[in-house]
Amino acid sequence: MIAWAAALIAILVAAMPVTREQLTRFAELTGLSVTETNAHRIVAHFADLRRWRLLALVPTAPLTGLTNDPLYLVLGWCAVSVFRDVRLPARIFHMRDDMTMYRGAWLLGLLGAVVAGGYALDNQGVTPAFLAHAVIGIVVAAAVPLAARKLSAVPEPSDDIARAELALDHWSSRALYLSGTAIVLSSALLAPWQPPKDDAHEYTMPMTFSESMAAFMTVDTYKKPTCAWVDQVDAPCRSWRVNGEPFPQAAPYVIKKGGAPQAAPFARSPDKKAVVYLTKRDRRMVYQDAAGVHPLTGSLADSALPTLAFHGQSRYVALTRDGATITDTKTWATTSIPGVRRVHDLNTGGTVATTPTQVLVVDHRGTTRLSLPFGEASDLYDLRPDGRQLVIIRGWSRVDTFTVATGEKVSSVVPRFPDDDDIEASLGWSGNNRLLVRGGSTERVYQVDLATGELRRNRN
Repeated sequence: MIAWAAALIAILVAAMPVTREQLTRFAELTGLSVTETNAHRIVAHFADLRRWRLLALVPTAPLTGLTNDPLYLVLGWCAVSVFRDVRLPARIFHMRDDMTMYRGAWLLGLLGAVVAGGYALDNQGVTPAFLAHAVIGIVVAAAVPLAARKLSAVPEPSDDIARAELALDHWSSRALYLSGTAIVLSSALLAPWQPPKDDAHEYTMPMTFSESMAAFMTVDTYKKPTCAWVDQVDAPCRSWRVNGEPFPQAAPYVIKKGGAPQAAPFARSPDKKAVVYLTKRDRRMVYQDAAGVHPLTGSLADSALPTLAFHGQSRYVALTRDGATITDTKTWATTSIPGVRRVHDLNTGGTVATTPTQVLVVDHRGTTRLSLPFGEASDLYDLRPDGRQLVIIRGWSRVDTFTVATGEKVSSVVPRFPDDDDIEASLGWSGNNRLLVRGGSTERVYQVDLATGELRRNRN
């Protein structure tokens, strides 16, 4: 909404006719006396500039609204000052003293854009938005020298028209450098007002362990920080502990707006061979096992941390925030599921996740295989490891079974527990593809026959 409003305002401003105030400002900044002889030439220059700017904004303003990327609005506003005077081959010019400052600002802005772009590339990797910004910045950086005007010192013009032409040359050169600086800095610094959803993260080879990092073969025990936030920063109780030893590379706490500090995200895989955590130094979510450390995200603010989980298995990691990203820790392939608020089940058969309105079963290629209306927040979900059936436990009692391929409900049963018990938790699947559930009051584990609702004590 903000992007569309800004785009509309820019078009309305660009469409306004040349005003007396613009001419007065031009005359004051250039030291030119506007006369009846040269006024027509000056007005024609600014009217032509306004017309071309409006034409540039016609495609870039809607593009800003559609992509939520403010760079395109800056490009539409400034492009005419850069590209209207591009000439091949580049002209040799002698810089006047009054233009040296603007050319210096352009060179500093270009250097700053290169540094900022390199930082973004290192932290976020190559994304479609980054590539688009980089191409725009490179094109403008090449165009500015080709558009530079010849500003060699000349004798004082003898008539009003010649003096106006020289003043317009100075004005256009100033606009060239300032507009070029604005575009290249925007290409490096401006991100879309609304971050792109569910972009697949770039992965690297495992990072080697430094002297300050703790390593392990298996994670037999782990313990979160225990001392108070105000205690000494380097106290042993201010760090995560793995196998009884400090784990200094993991961030101990996160601070979210309006809340007290809390332990940073940290999870151990069910097979005890890996952990996922937020790094203390660069605030990335990473996966670590005996082989090394794999980054899962770029740097994150404490207010933008995802929820992480293994969901009862060790191969796949789920990161959920404004969508979900599922990472296969064997191949490092990722699956993005837009709009997801919560991941409920995750195994070799696929992912079960919910949006505000739907229950989704998505395979590891990112294809949605089943979509059902969302029920209650308390519903429990289990996907068979072969991905053929989805079980939904509703109201802690009714068990509905769906065929994933067709979406057909094949059964709906209400298991009758001894002693008027009910279902407290779903525990996955037995070796013979029977659903395992735990009773709420007895804490006994039962196998459920999905066709009949018959219960059988699980002895394993």
